Amino acid sequence: MLATSEAGGRRGQLALPHRTVETPVFMPVGTAGTVKAVPQDVLESLGAEIILGNTYHLYLRPGHEAIRRMGGLHRFISWPRAMLTDSGGFQVFSLSQLRRVSDEGVRFRSHLDGSSHFFTPEHSMDVQIALGADICMAFDECTEYPADRNRAQESLRLTMAWARRSLDHFRAHREEVPWCGEFEGRLQSLFGIVQGGTYTDLRRESAERLIEMDFDGYAIGGLSVGEPREKTLEMIAEVLPLLPADKPRYLMGVGYPDEIEQYSRMGVDMMDCVLPTRAARHGLLFTSEGRMNIKSKRYAEDQGPPDPECDCMVCRRYSRAYLRHLMHAGEALSATLNTIHNLAYYLGIMRRVRKSLQTEG
Repeated sequence: MLATSEAGGRRGQLALPHRTVETPVFMPVGTAGTVKAVPQDVLESLGAEIILGNTYHLYLRPGHEAIRRMGGLHRFISWPRAMLTDSGGFQVFSLSQLRRVSDEGVRFRSHLDGSSHFFTPEHSMDVQIALGADICMAFDECTEYPADRNRAQESLRLTMAWARRSLDHFRAHREEVPWCGEFEGRLQSLFGIVQGGTYTDLRRESAERLIEMDFDGYAIGGLSVGEPREKTLEMIAEVLPLLPADKPRYLMGVGYPDEIEQYSRMGVDMMDCVLPTRAARHGLLFTSEGRMNIKSKRYAEDQGPPDPECDCMVCRRYSRAYLRHLMHAGEALSATLNTIHNLAYYLGIMRRVRKSLQTEG
Protein backbone atom coordinates (compact mmCIF):
# COMPACT_ATOMS: atom_id res chain seq x y z
CA MET A 1 0.00 0.00 0.00
CA LEU A 2 1.48 3.36 -1.05
CA ALA A 3 -0.97 5.75 0.62
CA THR A 4 -4.32 5.92 2.39
CA SER A 5 -6.78 8.76 2.85
CA GLU A 6 -8.77 9.71 5.95
CA ALA A 7 -11.94 8.50 4.18
CA GLY A 8 -10.41 5.07 3.64
CA GLY A 9 -9.25 5.34 0.03
CA ARG A 10 -6.18 3.24 -0.78
CA ARG A 11 -3.41 3.95 -3.30
CA GLY A 12 -1.43 0.81 -4.00
CA GLN A 13 0.14 -1.65 -6.38
CA LEU A 14 -0.93 -5.20 -7.12
CA ALA A 15 2.01 -7.40 -8.18
CA LEU A 16 0.65 -9.96 -10.64
CA PRO A 17 2.54 -12.32 -12.94
CA HIS A 18 1.89 -10.41 -16.15
CA ARG A 19 1.81 -6.88 -14.76
CA THR A 20 2.12 -4.79 -11.62
CA VAL A 21 -1.22 -3.00 -11.56
CA GLU A 22 -1.71 0.46 -10.06
CA THR A 23 -4.75 0.61 -7.78
CA PRO A 24 -7.51 1.63 -7.46
CA VAL A 25 -8.16 0.29 -10.92
CA PHE A 26 -11.09 -0.09 -13.30
CA MET A 27 -11.00 -3.29 -15.35
CA PRO A 28 -12.63 -3.33 -18.81
CA VAL A 29 -14.70 -6.46 -19.42
CA GLY A 30 -13.54 -8.75 -22.23
CA THR A 31 -16.29 -11.36 -22.11
CA ALA A 32 -15.30 -13.74 -24.92
CA GLY A 33 -11.61 -12.88 -25.16
CA THR A 34 -12.25 -9.38 -26.46
CA VAL A 35 -13.28 -6.05 -25.02
CA LYS A 36 -16.03 -5.60 -27.57
CA ALA A 37 -15.12 -3.43 -30.59
CA VAL A 38 -11.66 -2.41 -29.29
CA PRO A 39 -8.35 -3.98 -30.43
CA GLN A 40 -5.81 -4.90 -27.78
CA ASP A 41 -3.22 -2.33 -28.90
CA VAL A 42 -5.80 0.42 -28.43
CA LEU A 43 -6.57 -0.87 -24.92
CA GLU A 44 -2.86 -0.62 -24.15
CA SER A 45 -2.71 2.94 -25.49
CA LEU A 46 -5.65 3.88 -23.25
CA GLY A 47 -3.71 2.64 -20.22
CA ALA A 48 -5.71 -0.50 -19.42
CA GLU A 49 -3.51 -2.59 -17.13
CA ILE A 50 -5.90 -5.48 -16.47
CA ILE A 51 -8.98 -6.80 -18.26
CA LEU A 52 -11.55 -9.53 -17.55
CA GLY A 53 -12.27 -12.79 -19.29
CA ASN A 54 -15.49 -14.74 -18.81
CA THR A 55 -15.12 -18.36 -17.74
CA TYR A 56 -18.62 -19.43 -18.80
CA HIS A 57 -18.40 -18.03 -22.32
CA LEU A 58 -14.83 -19.17 -22.97
CA TYR A 59 -15.63 -22.64 -21.64
CA LEU A 60 -18.46 -22.95 -24.15
CA ARG A 61 -16.52 -21.40 -27.04
CA PRO A 62 -13.75 -22.08 -28.04
CA GLY A 63 -13.25 -24.30 -24.96
CA HIS A 64 -10.74 -24.08 -22.13
CA GLU A 65 -8.71 -27.09 -23.23
CA ALA A 66 -8.23 -25.56 -26.68
CA ILE A 67 -7.05 -22.33 -25.03
CA ARG A 68 -4.71 -24.29 -22.77
CA ARG A 69 -3.17 -26.00 -25.82
CA MET A 70 -2.56 -22.58 -27.35
CA GLY A 71 -0.64 -21.41 -24.28
CA GLY A 72 -3.41 -19.81 -22.24
CA LEU A 73 -5.75 -16.89 -22.73
CA HIS A 74 -3.07 -14.18 -22.68
CA ARG A 75 -1.29 -15.76 -25.64
CA PHE A 76 -4.51 -16.71 -27.42
CA ILE A 77 -5.86 -13.15 -27.47
CA SER A 78 -2.44 -11.43 -27.68
CA TRP A 79 -2.84 -9.57 -24.39
CA PRO A 80 0.49 -9.19 -22.54
CA ARG A 81 -0.87 -7.42 -19.47
CA ALA A 82 -2.80 -8.69 -16.46
CA MET A 83 -6.11 -10.55 -16.62
CA LEU A 84 -8.83 -11.72 -14.24
CA THR A 85 -11.36 -14.45 -14.96
CA ASP A 86 -14.70 -14.71 -13.19
CA SER A 87 -15.90 -18.11 -11.99
CA GLY A 88 -18.91 -18.46 -14.28
CA GLY A 89 -21.19 -18.23 -11.27
CA PHE A 90 -22.90 -14.99 -12.29
CA GLN A 91 -23.55 -16.18 -15.84
CA VAL A 92 -25.04 -19.42 -14.56
CA PHE A 93 -27.11 -17.32 -12.12
CA SER A 94 -28.46 -15.31 -15.05
CA LEU A 95 -29.66 -18.52 -16.76
CA SER A 96 -32.48 -18.83 -14.25
CA GLN A 97 -34.71 -20.83 -16.59
CA LEU A 98 -31.90 -23.12 -17.73
CA ARG A 99 -30.18 -24.20 -14.49
CA ARG A 100 -30.61 -26.50 -11.50
CA VAL A 101 -28.58 -25.92 -8.33
CA SER A 102 -27.50 -28.65 -5.89
CA ASP A 103 -24.89 -28.92 -3.16
CA GLU A 104 -22.53 -30.50 -5.66
CA GLY A 105 -22.78 -27.75 -8.27
CA VAL A 106 -24.98 -26.33 -11.02
CA ARG A 107 -26.46 -28.17 -13.97
CA PHE A 108 -27.26 -25.75 -16.80
CA ARG A 109 -28.05 -25.62 -20.48
CA SER A 110 -25.91 -23.64 -22.89
CA HIS A 111 -27.52 -20.48 -24.21
CA LEU A 112 -25.82 -21.29 -27.54
CA ASP A 113 -27.20 -24.72 -28.39
CA GLY A 114 -29.10 -26.03 -25.37
CA SER A 115 -26.44 -28.64 -24.54
CA SER A 116 -26.24 -29.75 -20.90
CA HIS A 117 -23.23 -28.90 -18.70
CA PHE A 118 -22.33 -29.30 -15.04
CA PHE A 119 -20.20 -26.77 -13.15
CA THR A 120 -18.75 -27.61 -9.76
CA PRO A 121 -16.28 -25.48 -7.79
CA GLU A 122 -13.54 -27.89 -8.84
CA HIS A 123 -14.50 -27.68 -12.51
CA SER A 124 -14.58 -23.88 -12.39
CA MET A 125 -11.05 -23.92 -10.98
CA ASP A 126 -9.87 -26.33 -13.69
CA VAL A 127 -11.28 -24.07 -16.40
CA GLN A 128 -9.74 -20.93 -14.92
CA ILE A 129 -6.37 -22.59 -14.40
CA ALA A 130 -6.42 -23.69 -18.05
CA LEU A 131 -7.27 -20.15 -19.16
CA GLY A 132 -4.31 -18.92 -17.14
CA ALA A 133 -5.58 -15.59 -15.79
CA ASP A 134 -3.48 -13.79 -13.18
CA ILE A 135 -6.50 -13.71 -10.84
CA CYS A 136 -9.21 -16.37 -10.59
CA MET A 137 -12.46 -16.20 -8.67
CA ALA A 138 -14.00 -18.78 -6.35
CA PHE A 139 -17.19 -20.39 -7.61
CA ASP A 140 -20.16 -18.78 -5.88
CA GLU A 141 -23.92 -18.52 -6.01
CA CYS A 142 -25.19 -15.02 -6.62
CA THR A 143 -28.37 -14.03 -4.76
CA GLU A 144 -31.02 -12.23 -6.77
CA TYR A 145 -32.77 -9.06 -5.58
CA PRO A 146 -35.12 -9.09 -3.86
CA ALA A 147 -34.44 -12.29 -1.92
CA ASP A 148 -35.97 -13.17 1.42
CA ARG A 149 -33.75 -14.12 4.35
CA ASN A 150 -34.18 -17.87 3.95
CA ARG A 151 -33.14 -17.67 0.30
CA ALA A 152 -30.11 -15.49 1.16
CA GLN A 153 -29.04 -17.85 3.96
CA GLU A 154 -29.26 -20.90 1.72
CA SER A 155 -27.30 -19.13 -1.01
CA LEU A 156 -24.65 -18.15 1.54
CA ARG A 157 -24.41 -21.74 2.76
CA LEU A 158 -23.65 -22.90 -0.76
CA THR A 159 -21.22 -20.07 -1.45
CA MET A 160 -19.19 -20.79 1.69
CA ALA A 161 -19.03 -24.53 0.98
CA TRP A 162 -18.08 -23.87 -2.63
CA ALA A 163 -15.44 -21.33 -1.55
CA ARG A 164 -13.70 -23.98 0.57
CA ARG A 165 -13.80 -26.50 -2.26
CA SER A 166 -12.61 -23.90 -4.78
CA LEU A 167 -9.64 -22.95 -2.60
CA ASP A 168 -8.59 -26.54 -1.86
CA HIS A 169 -8.72 -27.54 -5.52
CA PHE A 170 -7.01 -24.36 -6.69
CA ARG A 171 -4.09 -24.75 -4.28
CA ALA A 172 -3.62 -28.36 -5.35
CA HIS A 173 -3.58 -27.58 -9.09
CA ARG A 174 -2.59 -23.95 -9.78
CA GLU A 175 0.91 -24.91 -10.87
CA GLU A 176 -0.73 -26.51 -13.91
CA VAL A 177 -1.34 -23.04 -15.38
CA PRO A 178 0.02 -22.82 -18.97
CA TRP A 179 2.63 -20.17 -18.14
CA CYS A 180 3.74 -21.57 -14.78
CA GLY A 181 7.43 -20.88 -14.15
CA GLU A 182 7.70 -17.94 -16.55
CA PHE A 183 7.37 -15.17 -13.96
CA GLU A 184 10.00 -15.74 -11.28
CA GLY A 185 7.75 -17.65 -8.94
CA ARG A 186 4.67 -15.44 -9.22
CA LEU A 187 1.59 -17.65 -9.22
CA GLN A 188 -2.08 -17.29 -10.04
CA SER A 189 -4.17 -15.76 -7.26
CA LEU A 190 -7.62 -16.81 -6.08
CA PHE A 191 -10.13 -14.36 -4.59
CA GLY A 192 -13.06 -15.34 -2.39
CA ILE A 193 -16.41 -13.63 -2.94
CA VAL A 194 -18.45 -12.11 -0.10
CA GLN A 195 -22.16 -12.79 -0.58
CA GLY A 196 -25.20 -12.50 1.70
CA GLY A 197 -27.70 -10.49 -0.30
CA THR A 198 -28.79 -7.26 1.38
CA TYR A 199 -28.50 -8.61 4.94
CA THR A 200 -25.66 -6.99 6.86
CA ASP A 201 -25.21 -9.86 9.31
CA LEU A 202 -24.96 -12.38 6.48
CA ARG A 203 -22.43 -10.17 4.73
CA ARG A 204 -20.36 -10.00 7.91
CA GLU A 205 -20.56 -13.76 8.36
CA SER A 206 -19.49 -14.33 4.77
CA ALA A 207 -16.50 -11.98 5.05
CA GLU A 208 -15.32 -13.44 8.35
CA ARG A 209 -15.51 -17.04 7.14
CA LEU A 210 -13.68 -16.24 3.90
CA ILE A 211 -10.93 -14.44 5.80
CA GLU A 212 -10.45 -17.55 7.92
CA MET A 213 -9.84 -19.50 4.70
CA ASP A 214 -7.06 -17.04 3.77
CA PHE A 215 -7.71 -16.19 0.13
CA ASP A 216 -5.25 -14.07 -1.87
CA GLY A 217 -7.85 -11.31 -2.13
CA TYR A 218 -11.52 -10.66 -1.46
CA ALA A 219 -14.39 -9.57 -3.69
CA ILE A 220 -17.79 -8.19 -2.81
CA GLY A 221 -20.32 -9.84 -5.12
CA GLY A 222 -24.05 -9.95 -5.59
CA LEU A 223 -24.54 -6.18 -5.80
CA SER A 224 -25.81 -4.03 -8.68
CA VAL A 225 -28.44 -6.71 -9.36
CA GLY A 226 -31.39 -4.35 -8.95
CA GLU A 227 -31.12 -3.14 -5.35
CA PRO A 228 -31.29 0.62 -4.56
CA ARG A 229 -27.96 2.39 -4.62
CA GLU A 230 -28.33 3.25 -0.93
CA LYS A 231 -28.47 -0.46 -0.15
CA THR A 232 -25.38 -1.08 -2.28
CA LEU A 233 -23.52 1.57 -0.30
CA GLU A 234 -24.68 0.07 2.97
CA MET A 235 -23.36 -3.38 2.06
CA ILE A 236 -20.00 -1.99 0.87
CA ALA A 237 -19.57 0.12 3.99
CA GLU A 238 -20.37 -2.92 6.13
CA VAL A 239 -17.89 -5.25 4.45
CA LEU A 240 -14.86 -3.09 3.65
CA PRO A 241 -13.66 -2.55 7.26
CA LEU A 242 -13.73 -6.32 7.83
CA LEU A 243 -11.38 -7.16 4.96
CA PRO A 244 -7.63 -7.48 5.53
CA ALA A 245 -5.76 -4.24 4.91
CA ASP A 246 -2.88 -6.04 3.21
CA LYS A 247 -4.98 -7.79 0.54
CA PRO A 248 -6.84 -6.42 -2.50
CA ARG A 249 -10.55 -5.60 -2.33
CA TYR A 250 -12.60 -6.08 -5.47
CA LEU A 251 -16.15 -4.78 -5.96
CA MET A 252 -17.74 -6.77 -8.76
CA GLY A 253 -19.92 -5.43 -11.54
CA VAL A 254 -20.09 -1.68 -10.85
CA GLY A 255 -20.86 0.95 -11.98
CA TYR A 256 -21.50 4.48 -13.27
CA PRO A 257 -18.58 6.96 -13.32
CA ASP A 258 -19.59 8.69 -10.08
CA GLU A 259 -19.97 5.31 -8.41
CA ILE A 260 -16.52 4.01 -9.28
CA GLU A 261 -14.99 7.21 -7.95
CA GLN A 262 -17.04 7.08 -4.75
CA TYR A 263 -16.25 3.42 -4.08
CA SER A 264 -12.55 3.99 -4.76
CA ARG A 265 -12.47 6.72 -2.16
CA MET A 266 -14.15 4.36 0.32
CA GLY A 267 -11.35 1.81 -0.01
CA VAL A 268 -12.24 -0.41 -2.98
CA ASP A 269 -9.14 -1.36 -4.98
CA MET A 270 -10.63 -3.01 -8.08
CA MET A 271 -13.85 -2.66 -10.05
CA ASP A 272 -15.28 -3.87 -13.35
CA CYS A 273 -18.42 -3.24 -15.32
CA VAL A 274 -19.81 -3.81 -18.82
CA LEU A 275 -21.51 -0.41 -18.65
CA PRO A 276 -18.97 1.74 -20.55
CA THR A 277 -18.76 -0.74 -23.43
CA ARG A 278 -22.42 -1.75 -23.55
CA ALA A 279 -23.64 1.85 -23.29
CA ALA A 280 -21.26 2.87 -26.06
CA ARG A 281 -22.79 0.40 -28.49
CA HIS A 282 -26.19 2.00 -27.82
CA GLY A 283 -24.91 5.54 -28.32
CA LEU A 284 -24.55 6.61 -24.68
CA LEU A 285 -21.33 8.50 -24.00
CA PHE A 286 -20.00 9.51 -20.59
CA THR A 287 -18.50 12.99 -20.59
CA SER A 288 -17.37 15.76 -18.27
CA GLU A 289 -20.67 17.46 -19.12
CA GLY A 290 -22.77 14.42 -18.16
CA ARG A 291 -24.28 11.55 -20.10
CA MET A 292 -24.70 12.18 -23.82
CA ASN A 293 -27.07 10.34 -26.14
CA ILE A 294 -25.10 10.78 -29.33
CA LYS A 295 -28.11 9.62 -31.40
CA SER A 296 -29.97 12.83 -30.53
CA LYS A 297 -30.96 15.12 -33.40
CA ARG A 298 -29.37 18.05 -31.56
CA TYR A 299 -25.93 16.74 -32.57
CA ALA A 300 -26.70 16.39 -36.28
CA GLU A 301 -24.50 19.37 -37.22
CA ASP A 302 -22.48 19.76 -34.02
CA GLN A 303 -18.82 20.04 -35.02
CA GLY A 304 -17.55 20.03 -31.44
CA PRO A 305 -15.72 17.08 -29.91
CA PRO A 306 -17.75 14.56 -27.90
CA ASP A 307 -16.14 15.86 -24.70
CA PRO A 308 -14.16 19.13 -24.83
CA GLU A 309 -12.34 18.14 -21.63
CA CYS A 310 -11.24 14.74 -22.95
CA ASP A 311 -7.92 14.12 -24.69
CA CYS A 312 -8.69 10.63 -26.03
CA MET A 313 -8.05 9.80 -29.69
CA VAL A 314 -11.78 10.07 -30.46
CA CYS A 315 -12.27 13.51 -28.95
CA ARG A 316 -9.10 14.82 -30.59
CA ARG A 317 -10.21 13.81 -34.06
CA TYR A 318 -13.96 13.33 -34.47
CA SER A 319 -17.06 15.48 -34.09
CA ARG A 320 -20.36 14.79 -32.39
CA ALA A 321 -22.05 15.09 -35.78
CA TYR A 322 -19.85 12.34 -37.23
CA LEU A 323 -20.40 9.99 -34.31
CA ARG A 324 -24.14 10.55 -34.62
CA HIS A 325 -23.97 9.83 -38.35
CA LEU A 326 -22.15 6.55 -37.72
CA MET A 327 -24.82 5.44 -35.25
CA HIS A 328 -27.69 6.21 -37.61
CA ALA A 329 -25.90 4.63 -40.57
CA GLY A 330 -25.32 1.43 -38.59
CA GLU A 331 -21.59 1.56 -39.20
CA ALA A 332 -19.39 -0.81 -37.18
CA LEU A 333 -16.92 2.02 -36.55
CA SER A 334 -19.57 3.62 -34.34
CA ALA A 335 -19.20 0.98 -31.63
CA THR A 336 -15.42 1.21 -31.78
CA LEU A 337 -15.17 4.99 -31.44
CA ASN A 338 -17.88 5.27 -28.79
CA THR A 339 -16.31 2.47 -26.75
CA ILE A 340 -12.81 3.93 -26.96
CA HIS A 341 -14.10 7.23 -25.60
CA ASN A 342 -16.09 5.66 -22.75
CA LEU A 343 -13.16 3.49 -21.67
CA ALA A 344 -10.84 6.49 -21.83
CA TYR A 345 -13.26 8.38 -19.61
CA TYR A 346 -13.45 5.58 -17.02
CA LEU A 347 -9.71 4.96 -16.99
CA GLY A 348 -9.12 8.71 -16.73
CA ILE A 349 -11.28 8.84 -13.59
CA MET A 350 -9.11 6.16 -12.00
CA ARG A 351 -5.91 8.02 -12.87
CA ARG A 352 -7.24 11.18 -11.22
CA VAL A 353 -8.38 9.24 -8.14
CA ARG A 354 -4.98 7.55 -7.80
CA LYS A 355 -3.22 10.90 -8.09
CA SER A 356 -5.45 12.53 -5.47
CA LEU A 357 -5.10 9.58 -3.08
CA GLN A 358 -1.33 9.76 -3.43
CA THR A 359 -1.47 13.46 -2.54
CA GLU A 360 -3.90 12.99 0.35
CA GLY A 361 -1.87 10.11 1.75
